[in-house]
Amino acid sequence: MDINALIAQYGYATLVIGSVAEGETITLLGGVAAHQGLLRFWLVVASVALGGMIGDQLLYLVGRRYGGQILRRFSRHQDKIRRAQRLIQRRPYLFVIGSRFMYGFRIIGPLLIGASHLPPKIFLPLNIFGAIVWALIFTTLGYAGGEVIGPWLHDLNQHLKHWIWLGLAVAIALGLRFWFKRRGKEGE
Repeated sequence: MDINALIAQYGYATLVIGSVAEGETITLLGGVAAHQGLLRFWLVVASVALGGMIGDQLLYLVGRRYGGQILRRFSRHQDKIRRAQRLIQRRPYLFVIGSRFMYGFRIIGPLLIGASHLPPKIFLPLNIFGAIVWALIFTTLGYAGGEVIGPWLHDLNQHLKHWIWLGLAVAIALGLRFWFKRRGKEGE
């Protein structure tokens, strides 16, 4: 199993799927893969932008349909939710694009935006623009980071073998410890 061949073959699909749910880590890794020559930079940007846009669009639609029901469950945070919704109404452009970059708002942000009933004709173009900007920034950061971790990645298969053997040894040791403890308690 050659990890480089797997990345080259399934990399773009993995980037789209991975960036639907979580984006920063997978996007950074896509940038590293582009730096290593396994993937093309602009296709990485397009893949993670597409995945990020799809994920936020789905959460926005869930927020439009079920946002009130979902947000009522967070009774302790109602003040923060109301404050965020006022900000969405005052500055929708800033909030839609910016929520993608705010820590902790990656999932709740599009839900709040949908629940605030921001019209789809405003949300969709902002979502697309924000996804492209976000993908470009994080892919570029990963590409630049590839210079730092590139030498280590060339030996990744060897490192993985060592970690797998170490994990196996720890699992065996813990299994034996458990077995001896259990055997000792049965003898009492």
